[in-house]
Amino acid sequence: MPVPASRPHLTRRGLLSAGGALALGALLAACGDKDDDSTPAAGSGPWSFTDDRPEKVTRDATPARVVAFTGVAAALVDFGVDSRIVGVFGETTRTDGSKDPQAGDLDVGKVSVLGNVWGEFSVEKYAALNPDLLITHMYDPGAFWYVPDESRDKILALAPAVTITTARVPMTRPIARYAELAAALGADLNAKKVTDAKARFEAAAESVRQAVKANPGIKVLAASGSPDLFYASNPKVSTDLMYFAELGVDIVVPTKLEQGDYFEALSWENAGKFPADLILLDNRATAMQPADMAKKPTWAQLPAVKANQVTPWDAVPRFSYTGAAPLLENLAKAISAAKKVS
Repeated sequence: MPVPASRPHLTRRGLLSAGGALALGALLAACGDKDDDSTPAAGSGPWSFTDDRPEKVTRDATPARVVAFTGVAAALVDFGVDSRIVGVFGETTRTDGSKDPQAGDLDVGKVSVLGNVWGEFSVEKYAALNPDLLITHMYDPGAFWYVPDESRDKILALAPAVTITTARVPMTRPIARYAELAAALGADLNAKKVTDAKARFEAAAESVRQAVKANPGIKVLAASGSPDLFYASNPKVSTDLMYFAELGVDIVVPTKLEQGDYFEALSWENAGKFPADLILLDNRATAMQPADMAKKPTWAQLPAVKANQVTPWDAVPRFSYTGAAPLLENLAKAISAAKKVS
């Protein structure tokens, strides 16, 4: 997905200097042979995992102090990794103190939050955690999601990093890769919690297929709004939309893509460029929500909006069976209830 509220090319907020804290961090090797995916789960001997760059990350023992993007940490918790997570970065809590949906079932009171918005990452706090491993998404080759460019080298010098591809592949791929990583960190993928979640996910996927068959011809637009622009997301790049399309959902494919091919940016006057019967609307706090978008005359005139056929969209999904199943269930319900209006 990434839409502009979280695009890597946007100007980022300044960070505090690492100062003397950085001197405490040792440079750890994060590359090597690119053959095995991982060693057997959580033993006392050497540990390795080949990520999606691909680089083989090695440690003398299974990482015990893991820091991750909040959505990654939540996905690992879904797979059974919990006590090893000591820090997170990315949207974790909202302004009212409640937990951000990105955090899932993560106990945010037991982890150190290094940054709560795009561009914030406290290098001092990170160094003080004495991390064994950093984990985040990789939307673009070589990019570290929510690791600020300005302090990237300092951050990566403190611990090896693992990145998992989260674009240009269907959603099932990063889910499978995070499951593999969780297993390497000691999770039991045969635990009832995990197998039940996978069964729910598979049933939810089938419900989308059946909804499309029962209500054919529904055109879906995945969109995000900002005060100045309306964004149409590209199902050929966004991993969740790609998977929805594999399930048979007819998703609008924008035609004039911005850098990275994630979306087409439209002026609000042209918000109706792509006819749609159902709109999946970015529900992140960084994107405009329906109450504010209602002030835009062109939004109010969209056929799907007039028909009240707008449903929330988790534009940065949680890549676990637990996190993804509700997205599919909600999509199936929305398609089943939609009428042709475009």
